[in-house]
Amino acid sequence: MKLHCITLLWQDFNIVFIVSACLLGLKCRWNGLKYPAEKRLLYLSGAIPLCPEQLGGLATPRAPAQIINGNGFDVLSGRARVINSAGIDVTLEFIAGAQEVLKIARQNKISRAVLKERSPSCAVHCLYQGKALISGMGVTSALLLSEDFDVLSSEEIDKLYA
Repeated sequence: MKLHCITLLWQDFNIVFIVSACLLGLKCRWNGLKYPAEKRLLYLSGAIPLCPEQLGGLATPRAPAQIINGNGFDVLSGRARVINSAGIDVTLEFIAGAQEVLKIARQNKISRAVLKERSPSCAVHCLYQGKALISGMGVTSALLLSEDFDVLSSEEIDKLYA
């Protein structure tokens, strides 16, 4: 599957897009702590903050989780699982959260997203397996990309202003 590179400038500040809620400083990270708000996103009026893991039914705080033996596409196809640090399989919650993000996006006619890199839900280019960073997408990113969304990593926010 081809990764869509966002080459267009999102200079129309009325464009609506999904953004990982943690990037806007909301306390939804696995450890319950606030991630510093990405100030460049705060200026865009069309950002709809969503946390796939919360939408999938996981609490905050929650045990950290990782995709085992694959990436988000593998999870969606049943070839990989999402397991938390307590050894509990949270695959269904991750898939449910991704599906809920997709549902909300469709209801609002949204086809763009800015998502948190390295997250098992939202990673666009790389995520953790053990302590190593590997190339791959999270579950939500993979689902959105498979539905022809423009998906941008939190580390590529400068492209919004290029």
